[in-house]
Amino acid sequence: MLFVFDMLPLLSGFIYFVGIWALAVFIYDNFISVISIIKSLLQPYFQPQLPTTLVDKYGKWAVITGATDGIGKEYAKELAKQGLNVVLISRTKAKLVEVCNQIESEYKVKTKWIAADFSKGKEVYGHIENELAGIPVGILVNNVGKMYDFPDALENVPEDVLWDIININIGSVTMMTHMIIPNMKKQGKGIIVNISSGSELQPLPYMAVYGATKRFVRTFSLAIEQELAEHNIEVQCVTPLFVVTKMNQYSETVMQGSLMVPSAAAYARSTVFTLGKSKETTGYWSHGLQYFIMKLSPERVRTRIGGQMCKKLRQEYLDTQLKEKAM
Repeated sequence: MLFVFDMLPLLSGFIYFVGIWALAVFIYDNFISVISIIKSLLQPYFQPQLPTTLVDKYGKWAVITGATDGIGKEYAKELAKQGLNVVLISRTKAKLVEVCNQIESEYKVKTKWIAADFSKGKEVYGHIENELAGIPVGILVNNVGKMYDFPDALENVPEDVLWDIININIGSVTMMTHMIIPNMKKQGKGIIVNISSGSELQPLPYMAVYGATKRFVRTFSLAIEQELAEHNIEVQCVTPLFVVTKMNQYSETVMQGSLMVPSAAAYARSTVFTLGKSKETTGYWSHGLQYFIMKLSPERVRTRIGGQMCKKLRQEYLDTQLKEKAM
């Protein structure tokens, strides 16, 4: 019995140490993005010789996939606003021409468009590589993505949709990055931005494949970030939560927008601000707050909450469809 009492101070000290360590790790994981941004904002005062603009830091050309709608389109506009020439890659030629003309007219930069359907898999990349030949790409934004038509159980999702999600969400970020790295190494600089999703925070019932592909984007990004660091090539993983885009049009609630659900323009403006300042970010202040609160719960709890949310969104979609049919 005396031995047990003698061990109590040691046990208490161990528990205290574990608690402090766990708190420190949690704070680091959740606030490293903010700390990195603050550090980069102060850096010019202490190291004024460093490049101050995106063009100076990375070069004159950026490539954006999925660039004719939503976050991708607004990303292209924000980069053009900062003086970068942009290459837009998307599926529909008419939309590409329209967005390129709009950007050239408004921002007086060069544009190029490449029509490519990433759902086709391997066959599209040779065409893209040929079109990019000779362009010194300094920024690659792997934005293109596909979601379920609406949240649903796996067996109800058409096989074609599942293959599209895999080819687009996993294939594009992998192969575009693979394609761009050699030239960035030759230039000795560059940044690759991979758009993941807050759905990677936990397994996501009723959006299982989409959430899993976005988890891939995050782990892939963090891995190659270390591979490329010695070559002065940065990798940034962006994990947005709900944004008002066509991807979320199955939900009238989401498409209404709110303080927690920004427009694509507001989101892109905020996210581009973090470019070169943070290796991993939610990209928007309210998304960062939501992410922080969600991570306070164990993964199993987050999974259950995520599943319930998706079930509600699914029911909202089905109810809307019934109302439209009844009209």
